[in-house]
Amino acid sequence: MNGADIIAEILRREGTEFLSCYPRNPLIEACAALDIRPILCRQERVGVGMADGFSRIRRGRQNGVFAAQQGPGIENAFPGIAQAYSENVPMLVVPAGHGLSRQYIQPTFRAADIYRPVTKWSAMAHSVQELPDLMRRAYHAIRSGKGGPVLLEVPAEVWEEELEGDLDYTPVPGQRTAPDPVAVQAAARLLLAAKTPVLWAGQGVHYAEAGDQLAALAELIPAPVVTTNPGKSAIPESHPLALGASTRSRPKMYTDFMARADVVLAVGSSLTRTSFGPGMPPGKTVIHSTNDAGDINKDYAVDQGMVGDAALVIEALIAEIGRQRGGGQKDVSGKLRDLTDAVAAAKKEWQAEWAGQFDSDEVPINQYRVIRDLMRTVERDNVIMTHDSGSPREQLLPMWETTQAGSYMGWGKSTQLGYGLALNMGAKLAAPDKLCINVMGDSAFGMTGLDIETAARNRIAILTIVFNNGIMAAERGVLSISNQKYGTLDVGGNYAKVAEGLNVASNRVENPADIVPAIREAVDVTESGAPFLLEFCVKEGQEFSRYPLEGL
Repeated sequence: MNGADIIAEILRREGTEFLSCYPRNPLIEACAALDIRPILCRQERVGVGMADGFSRIRRGRQNGVFAAQQGPGIENAFPGIAQAYSENVPMLVVPAGHGLSRQYIQPTFRAADIYRPVTKWSAMAHSVQELPDLMRRAYHAIRSGKGGPVLLEVPAEVWEEELEGDLDYTPVPGQRTAPDPVAVQAAARLLLAAKTPVLWAGQGVHYAEAGDQLAALAELIPAPVVTTNPGKSAIPESHPLALGASTRSRPKMYTDFMARADVVLAVGSSLTRTSFGPGMPPGKTVIHSTNDAGDINKDYAVDQGMVGDAALVIEALIAEIGRQRGGGQKDVSGKLRDLTDAVAAAKKEWQAEWAGQFDSDEVPINQYRVIRDLMRTVERDNVIMTHDSGSPREQLLPMWETTQAGSYMGWGKSTQLGYGLALNMGAKLAAPDKLCINVMGDSAFGMTGLDIETAARNRIAILTIVFNNGIMAAERGVLSISNQKYGTLDVGGNYAKVAEGLNVASNRVENPADIVPAIREAVDVTESGAPFLLEFCVKEGQEFSRYPLEGL
């Protein structure tokens, strides 16, 4: 076995189903020989994003893998890997490297060194004999602790070198950390003494697959649940204690209950300060649980920390709260009923404020009308949804009500336009029976839109929705002079025609009455195994559901 055969065989043993790649890497042919499906994207950034989306939906049971050629290939992949790093997504990147004799001759792009700041673990193989050990370390890093991309660079000689003896490799299980029982006891006491506690859920709940446990804890305390941008759908937002998710925009009930909270339990969240996520209002008692001790007391002073896997932490809290209550016999049904009534009333009030937007018949089309009709038309229990950067994120994330845990891929610590399309393809590969939808703007389409041809060529049956308003709307406030004088923000195009030219079925919708029939047509096509692009000609200006939190 040579180096390429060894890595391919290890990927097979680790359950790898496909290899996203572009365009030259010895691993591609070696994987194809073992029936690991290569999927060649049109640009490396999208290939990384496909592996990213796959990892998010399989949640650590299996991980996406991306392979690039040396030099320009892995250089072009940097945005995708940097985005995955900012979002803590576990995945494997295997770039080809320059020959060992040129590693220290300038200029040489040494991926293992250059990617170290944006990977959880990065290494270069110097001989074929190292590969089994390096792959074991890579998979341990992928599957244990806080997520992040890992990278193994393989120089030219190592791909071709023959292994001495048989391959000794056993698949690597992930390691979970349970919280300190003393910390759990202290956290439970704080929660039981709180008058208005709130649970704050991050994407760690997704990776721990702890949605049911989170809902059970919320009902036990009882306490309403808010989520971060990447944590959206940690609890189904149809649950009577769900307050929704926050980016810069958020539901009003999110703001109202966070303002009144005296104790906030953040679980599965790094509590990182970011421009595109919620902030912690001052004056709260903060309980912070994460699987990375380095996150605790990083951006916010914490009253009680717990280090551990989100599922193990929540399960420990449920048991400890029951013990402190005396076997869980205390009746909280009245308090739970009052709380669910208060959440329902706040949600109804907020939705009433936005009813005019949801029910709008204006032309160009109101984006919220599209979101309303989409929610009413598709079977949300069977949907995986994501957004793109910019206005679509701000419009969709607060308004789209999830009905299943883990059914939404939120993101935004970094906000690269075009990322959502790649995530959507990866999600469909991970969950082929789901309707996978990405909502993007016209500027985002300009970044990665040609890769819908990758979906067509590989029969990845995604639904891409483009909000075409003919302008870079989010930049109006910062480019007003240049736009007035030179039209710098104007963008244009018929993206349905672009899709048609790339062998993707499409429809361009200009009238609100045509929204629902167009959605039904699109879903029918995806169910036949082909992708569809649905373009909506929407209004230029739009309001966002932005309610300020005091002190932020």
